[in-house]
Amino acid sequence: MKKITLTLLVALVAISGMAQVKIGKDFSLKIYGQVRTDIFYNSRANTESVDGLFYSFPKDEVFDENGNDINGSGTSNMYAVYSRMGFDFAGPMMGKAKTSAKIEFDFRGNGNDNLSALRLRHAYFNLDWGKNKLLVGQTSHPFFGEVSPQILNLNTGSPFQPFGRAPQIRYRHNSGALQLQAAAIWQSQFKSHGPTAIDGTGNSRIQAPHKNANVPELALGLDYKANGWIVGAGIDMLSISPRVQAKGGDGSTYKVDERLTTVSYEAHVKYQKDKLFFAAKSTLGSNFTHTSMLGGYGIKSQDAKTGEREYTPFRNSSTWINVVYGKTWKPGIFLGYIKNLGTADEMISSTVYGTGTNIDKLMTGTFELTYNIPHLKVGVEYNYTSALYGKNDLKDGKVKDTHAVGNNRLVLSATYSF
Repeated sequence: MKKITLTLLVALVAISGMAQVKIGKDFSLKIYGQVRTDIFYNSRANTESVDGLFYSFPKDEVFDENGNDINGSGTSNMYAVYSRMGFDFAGPMMGKAKTSAKIEFDFRGNGNDNLSALRLRHAYFNLDWGKNKLLVGQTSHPFFGEVSPQILNLNTGSPFQPFGRAPQIRYRHNSGALQLQAAAIWQSQFKSHGPTAIDGTGNSRIQAPHKNANVPELALGLDYKANGWIVGAGIDMLSISPRVQAKGGDGSTYKVDERLTTVSYEAHVKYQKDKLFFAAKSTLGSNFTHTSMLGGYGIKSQDAKTGEREYTPFRNSSTWINVVYGKTWKPGIFLGYIKNLGTADEMISSTVYGTGTNIDKLMTGTFELTYNIPHLKVGVEYNYTSALYGKNDLKDGKVKDTHAVGNNRLVLSATYSF
């Protein structure tokens, strides 16, 4: 077994040094990857994953008996778990369609307790008829799309930028400078929030709400691409079933039919030519937490006998802008703003499911400087994020009586690509 493993490793190293390798008669393979290390420092505790590498926003103040903020202590660490490897396959013609496939993984694991374990990033195949393309498998969410910021932080701009990868069936049609895209999407690694118990308690990202809905998420987008520009917009419909059973008023368990269907929108622009990169995106998200954004939903009504509920979604408006200039030395700036627009209906309880639902505004500013030569990128990035925390008004879900909490974040990163 050791001999076989060693032989495979030697073969992979040899193949990775070639641009593309033929496999049999009909297939060719290209291997790529990167070794990446990140060192980070935060001035306070944050809502985050991957033990702090995937940063979201600062946690609210929590005071002890002496008046000290428990979340006011800084954190730091160094990791290499976002190193990755990928395989691009070019296959035979199937009728008039070119075939290809991709498999890519990293060592991020699942959650904070499983770091350094293999994690699937992309796994899909493509059928390309020229103007029409069909993708089947797991890849980035359509709202992440082709417009995302160039920053060092591994969150790639979230929660201001939609982020996530999901199993999907995606169709694209190109007509001149226009590209139409439609996708049916399911949830896997990036999930919606929901209650973890039949009595409605708990609040976590779980598989059940989308799995129980039996309806895929649907996304539609249109892009204009010409002369270095991408300008486009998208619409997304998500339907979830938070619970299929509930504890009723008499203490018995009842089968329930709960459903929440929401629609979200986004518009984006990107210009890239020579040394200049400019991009911006605005998203109006409604219960869009499965894309690493703020939001969720509250309880609109509840049946006294069965405990069955109707829900109302939180709506959040998010906008970011990113400018980077240069070739070898590349300074860049990223600015982001999120506003909690509240719920569509009045809530009957303070119980909510989601993340950041008690944040009225979230603002961030980032400056970075990177040094880039073939195969190597080294950079430093400073970020300040401010969150206005408060209490939700049950009438409309908006946040009132706010106070600001801020975090300073410093990232040092080095990436060797092959």
